[in-house]
Amino acid sequence: MTDTATVTAADQLATYHGRRELAVVQPKGSLALVNTQWIDSEQTIWGVPGKWAPLAKGESGLKLTAAASENIVVDGVLVDGEAVVRGKDAETPSEIVFSDTITGFVIASEEGTYALRVWDGNSEGIQEFGSIDAFDYNPDWVITGTFTEIEGGTTVGFEHLKDDGKTRDMAVPGEITFSKDGVDYDLAAFKSGRALQLVFSDSTSGDSTYSVGRFLFVAPNQDGTITLDFNRAVLPPCAFSYAFNCPMPPKQNRFAVPIEAGEKQVLKKDGSLLHE
Repeated sequence: MTDTATVTAADQLATYHGRRELAVVQPKGSLALVNTQWIDSEQTIWGVPGKWAPLAKGESGLKLTAAASENIVVDGVLVDGEAVVRGKDAETPSEIVFSDTITGFVIASEEGTYALRVWDGNSEGIQEFGSIDAFDYNPDWVITGTFTEIEGGTTVGFEHLKDDGKTRDMAVPGEITFSKDGVDYDLAAFKSGRALQLVFSDSTSGDSTYSVGRFLFVAPNQDGTITLDFNRAVLPPCAFSYAFNCPMPPKQNRFAVPIEAGEKQVLKKDGSLLHE
């Protein structure tokens, strides 16, 4: 007899997967990011015109110097001379348009420095993209755990791929615990908007799945339980573009067992890996 619940869950996962593949090829999807360049002095930026420089300390964004002939539009205005390009930490961040397919956005670090991100809606990654390879639906990796809020919260140091071993303290509002196959787990997930973001790796990482690890976004239930559906595990943005700098799994989020659920790798049209 067909398991109706499993079929329904598998169908829902297929819909979710299709939306994921559509999202990454959007003009500001993960495959469109072609450059992230941090600005500590006046400089040019690969792939786009103009000269870019930091503003005075405490001011949000970057200073752009460009001629009208370079056709850079910031917040709907053609730049001819100097313009302030507000960062993501401003109340109203600036929008930058370089051409019909290329746009920009200024991001901010915790230290108050700024970088320009360049998006190309016709990037090489988008042109080469074939699919996101994923495991079939696996009900064994739909886990009910317990979320225990930590009064006042705490922080956990997360290393990022390009930070040369340095860690960044991320706010962790509580503990996620569960048991599976006789093993107890105590995971750290940091806040990501209204959800919690779990950064994890397992024994498939670097083998059948992306080497850096994967993400799972979860939310606690009102009764203190939390559902971890690893079938919804997604590849981090750095699996799609080297211009991203992704957090790496902390020690407690590194599973010794294979989690054969969720996304595996980004594939080109010919079936080969987009990134190792």
